[in-house]
Amino acid sequence: MLERIGIVALKSFAGGALFGDVRAEGPPLVLALHGWGRSHADFDAVLADVPSIALDLPGFGASPIPSGVWGADEYADLVLTVLELFPRPPLIVGHSFGGRVAVSLAARYPDLVGALLLIGVPLLRPPDQVPSKPSFIYRVLRGLYGRGLISVTRMERARQEYGSADYRAAQGTMREILVKVVNETYEEHISKVRGRVHLLWGADDTAAPVSIVRSAATQLSQADVSVAILPGVGHHVMSEDPEKVRAEIAMLIEGL
Repeated sequence: MLERIGIVALKSFAGGALFGDVRAEGPPLVLALHGWGRSHADFDAVLADVPSIALDLPGFGASPIPSGVWGADEYADLVLTVLELFPRPPLIVGHSFGGRVAVSLAARYPDLVGALLLIGVPLLRPPDQVPSKPSFIYRVLRGLYGRGLISVTRMERARQEYGSADYRAAQGTMREILVKVVNETYEEHISKVRGRVHLLWGADDTAAPVSIVRSAATQLSQADVSVAILPGVGHHVMSEDPEKVRAEIAMLIEGL
């Protein structure tokens, strides 16, 4: 089944629980997973002529919101239904949140993953990051709300005032999912990943600082790891340096 989104015809997977853009001719070689709040369109500039599938993860783009409060593992279990359609284990390109899903797949279903290209993925808390907590005012308001002393409207206004941009943009189930995935870390998953893993990072990434790369590379003890840091590039590497991403994808495909 195809659904027309603008001028792009998306194919449905998993009984309509996922939609994705199938690119180029021939058996697909790459599965692309976007970041939080994004869509398959993030990969337009880097996969235009590469046989691939770029998904809209559940709750983003054309794909419906999950039925429950999912973490990366639940997202990965649904994406697995697409992975099984590839004629051979593909390269999985995961940006940010999509990289968390990719690592979950590689750790738990290693025989179905050919290689990983992880781009700006917050897999671990930066070693130099001091854990933060909500502001005092927000914590007071949350306590009052829990006791029924302020209204839903007042509490939502506080969330909009004190929450992150992603938190403010999310609603309902997607907000609960965001809270869950922000608090997940993936040390156990990382330790189980094997095969080829390439970490591609913007040196100016503030959402997933470069310090994460050093920690993740060390913990990927069973994998064949390589790292590339791009000067002057931030979190959205695909749009800031698409040629470099295309070159990395071409290199990794050759090794499949």
